[in-house]
Amino acid sequence: MADELILIVEDDENSRILLRDVLAIAGYRTLEVDFAEEVLELARQHSPRLILMDIQLQAMSGIDAFRALRKNEHTRGIPVIAVSASVMGEQKREIGEAGFDGFEQKPISVSRLLRLIRELIDRTTGP
Repeated sequence: MADELILIVEDDENSRILLRDVLAIAGYRTLEVDFAEEVLELARQHSPRLILMDIQLQAMSGIDAFRALRKNEHTRGIPVIAVSASVMGEQKREIGEAGFDGFEQKPISVSRLLRLIRELIDRTTGP
């Protein structure tokens, strides 16, 4: 359980710091990136146990980055949790249709997020 790597994809520095600190206190290691374009390469290189993906990123959306991860044989099995501050009807539908493994709305609930992370990591690890 301890020391598992989680990749944080978040372009807002304050949100990134919050996620990093919460995960560090819970015993996780983190790798952070603020551009979605870097996610595929970092995921292939470091094989994180889980990815936290902000949806509203600058050049490439988190949804597009998620789809690229799922198309790649080396990254398709990594659980990805969508994280977003504004979830209007259309975006919520698109997140659901994309097939993310989980969703957390900002401001995050620390306890709920940590439970979801643990559940998804345990599910992909098995007994």
